[in-house]
Amino acid sequence: MKKQSLSQAIALAGTIALVGQTSIANADEFNPNIGLVLDGIYKAGDTALQGSEKGFGLGHTEITMDAPIDDLFYGRLTAVLEDHDGSTEVSLEEAFVESTSLPYGLQAKAGRFLSNVGYLNGRHTHEDNFAERPAVYRALLGSHYYDDGLQLTMLMPTDFYWQLSAEGFNGRQLSGESHDKTLGVYTLGTKFGGDLGDSNSWQIGASYLHNRLTNVSAEEGDDHDDHDHSGDDHSGHSHSAQYVGKHLYIADAVWKWAPSGNAKSQQLMLSGEWLYAEEPNQYATSEDFQRGWYLAASYRFTPQWTVSARTGQVELSEAHGDHFHGQEMKESNLALTWRHSHFSLIRAMYTHQDSDHFDEADDTLTLQYQMILGAHGAHQF
Repeated sequence: MKKQSLSQAIALAGTIALVGQTSIANADEFNPNIGLVLDGIYKAGDTALQGSEKGFGLGHTEITMDAPIDDLFYGRLTAVLEDHDGSTEVSLEEAFVESTSLPYGLQAKAGRFLSNVGYLNGRHTHEDNFAERPAVYRALLGSHYYDDGLQLTMLMPTDFYWQLSAEGFNGRQLSGESHDKTLGVYTLGTKFGGDLGDSNSWQIGASYLHNRLTNVSAEEGDDHDDHDHSGDDHSGHSHSAQYVGKHLYIADAVWKWAPSGNAKSQQLMLSGEWLYAEEPNQYATSEDFQRGWYLAASYRFTPQWTVSARTGQVELSEAHGDHFHGQEMKESNLALTWRHSHFSLIRAMYTHQDSDHFDEADDTLTLQYQMILGAHGAHQF
């Protein structure tokens, strides 16, 4: 991921603002929705597989512009600013066009976008009830996997919600490697959902991701006779997955309860995902895999207050050329979120990590604020 300076980030924000001013004068020609998510973090200590670093910093700050292009297409651009090693990184997370009127429930998307695999991955991080994604997401998907490619979804003509999806990607964003393959990653997935009475709703899903960018030779690995694995650093910020596999399987389930469907004043949400990746490289055996899960519960007991709890575990195989070292970690989180409105929140989250394989595994407290300016669409289910 290419790093850019803070001055370039400011210039980008100024350009988007100028475009917005121009749209006011030429509303009939160009009138996009422009939104900004301000995300600030204070983290008391470093943790293993962390998404944000110790101390004060920017979280996942987003600048978004989207609009219908005409009666056939919709477009969206999302730029992200994040702190890393004392500098500000600017990345382009989304830049896609999407069809709006294909027949038979079909929808096509092309460009750069979040993959539809799993439950959390297709959602922006500011929609979460926690300050960081689960450990298994941070390890296997770089917190959230987005890439350059093409997506096709189909909404089936059934009485319940049933969606099929297929995606093809370049693949560089998942592994961080360069390659000469046109199709580095492809995915297949399905989601089912429905309502049970007026107060309950549910969704389950299954996804498969095929990654062609996992093979490395023994010469590219570490010196497996003398290498000391006890000090390997897995605490740093990364947009790419730290652990990969040729085949990744994901199962997810979500259940929501709200009295008479009024989620604004009270809601209970239970969710969980299981991820399993095999064949980390060509030397892997059936005992070398990446696996993890999480279970989460969030209860909005007043319109302003939400308490959330999450627990999970990862079992990982760290590749060193032709051999692997097993790594395990359990992680639990407890978060309390106060929302003054749909556009502002303040959150405190306590994290507990238990591992004999990660030196950085520790307990810590994270404080977070998120403030939304401008347009902000409804969140996904």
